[in-house]
Amino acid sequence: MNPKPYNLETKNGVLALGSSTCIMGILNVTPDSFSDGGRYFSLDAALERARQLIADGADILDIGGESSRPFSEPVSEAEELRRVIPVIEHLARNLDVPISIDTTKASVAKQALAAGAAMINDISALRFDPDMAGVAADTGAPVVLMHMLGSPKDMQVDPSYDDLMGEIHWFLERAVLDAEEAGISRTKIIIDPGIGFGKTVSHNLELIHRLDRFSDLDVPILAGPSRKAFIRKLLAGKNQLDNEADASHDAVETGTVAAVCASILSGAHIVRVHDVARTRAAATIADAVKNAQQ
Repeated sequence: MNPKPYNLETKNGVLALGSSTCIMGILNVTPDSFSDGGRYFSLDAALERARQLIADGADILDIGGESSRPFSEPVSEAEELRRVIPVIEHLARNLDVPISIDTTKASVAKQALAAGAAMINDISALRFDPDMAGVAADTGAPVVLMHMLGSPKDMQVDPSYDDLMGEIHWFLERAVLDAEEAGISRTKIIIDPGIGFGKTVSHNLELIHRLDRFSDLDVPILAGPSRKAFIRKLLAGKNQLDNEADASHDAVETGTVAAVCASILSGAHIVRVHDVARTRAAATIADAVKNAQQ
């Protein structure tokens, strides 16, 4: 599928979404994220990692200070701010790539935007903090609205749906309408079906296969399959991994690239990944295939 093109305005300029896939590079400033927890927890390590992501071809940097891995516990507002604000301040002064703040807390989003961030990535779709919609509306920052079943602490406790695609479509449609009612322009809204957030292996595969189901909501679509458990489980089932939880294994990255390419061909405008260099090469080919008959 060739997704509808959109122009996403940020404080750093306009991102053209559609014919060329936008790559969001993940920078977890946490001690406990499922894939790279602790690796970029110090300021120097985080800054070095950010520079590498940009050199590898990231169009957006997504910075988070609170893990959203399954069964994770929330952190305090003060701790989250301590983790992310110095990194954002430094990067915003020295780089021109849009920074996305990955948070569900309005106060963290507000201070991150003041420090130089350009976008909000809210895995709760504005549900966890009643002030988040106001922050997005008042600042005019683009916002990612993601579907999640429950919260990170309980989302993987027997996730089930009567109608997977219908229920997630309804949720995202409602989230977009609620955001608009709060004063957020539709041109600033991105949706994310939440791969890995309250879904089984089969749920995630169906979401990727049918991603174009959400195109009628008329906003850009973000997909985030990178290193998720469903990839590790599939590979373990094929005896390609000794340890299902080994998220940094080379086979997991290869599996991630396959999931990313499938997402692109199914209608994703933005992909959120850990390994930007490998994704950039894969997306170049996937985009060429996607655009071949235009």
